[in-house]
Amino acid sequence: MVVRMGSGSTDVVGTIPVAVYADDPVSLAGVRSQLRQQPGVDMVETVAGRAGAVAVLVAEAPDEPTLSSLRRLTRTDGTRAVLVATAVREAELLQVIECGVGAIVWRREATGPRLHQAVLAASRGEGDLPADLLGRLITQVGTMQRGTSGSSDAPVHGLAPREVDVVRLVAEGLDTAEIASKLSYSERTVKNVMHGLTTRLQLRNRAHAVAYALREGYI
Repeated sequence: MVVRMGSGSTDVVGTIPVAVYADDPVSLAGVRSQLRQQPGVDMVETVAGRAGAVAVLVAEAPDEPTLSSLRRLTRTDGTRAVLVATAVREAELLQVIECGVGAIVWRREATGPRLHQAVLAASRGEGDLPADLLGRLITQVGTMQRGTSGSSDAPVHGLAPREVDVVRLVAEGLDTAEIASKLSYSERTVKNVMHGLTTRLQLRNRAHAVAYALREGYI
């Protein structure tokens, strides 16, 4: 099961420049081949100089060199990142999210359609995490919060009430349409709420917004 923290739409508007990075040439060729067959994808050699590009980084696990690469890539022209990994340990998960990765794909599930879904989500600044990873993220941040909080006082101010409502439903895996229906908002309002809080708090994507809300004790 995959939890998509986004609009739920798979429409492709224009083309998305996508560059694949991997130390293993077989993985590099395989992911490129899978993505080249997908609609709306423009395969490029590098994200440098290409605004709105998506970098797909393939690795066994997010070790320090991988994290450094992710940080470097996401500092380039607003590049979004997708991580394709064999495993992600709890100690690495929050670091991956804070590096700007909004979509994670298990290597065993990296089919063309699955990679395409992750690229689309990343390009929109949405989240696309395997459900088990989202559960681990919630547990990890909850543990961090309990370890740093000395009281049960209200969390630090930062999110407005309706932002909390929206982020809570994002954390539950609802897409934009479902959140709008649940809160009696328009889909545009939900998108504006998420855009406003991620911009104001300098959060990279919806997954990062969920991590922030968890860390600050809002959800």
